[in-house]
Amino acid sequence: MDWKIVISTFVTIFLAELGDKTQLASILMTSKTNKPTLVFLGTMLAFAVVTVIGVAVGAIITRYLPINFIKVGAAIAFIIVGILILFGKM
Repeated sequence: MDWKIVISTFVTIFLAELGDKTQLASILMTSKTNKPTLVFLGTMLAFAVVTVIGVAVGAIITRYLPINFIKVGAAIAFIIVGILILFGKM
């Protein structure tokens, strides 16, 4: 097993998710239901499903597109989202 990939993926995802709307939704759901264990299970199941979809789509895309094309596309998408957020369109 390549632990470098596992650790770098963990750190990247952990930092990206820290304080995002998913975490805030989990806090809200826990405060509304007062059932932290069930909210935790639901949150982890949702993350697992979303992650499986992301990994599967990533595996398919990398078969047909060069990695540089994917990086440029992702960068452009992030810039567009940032501009939309900046101008209150998102």
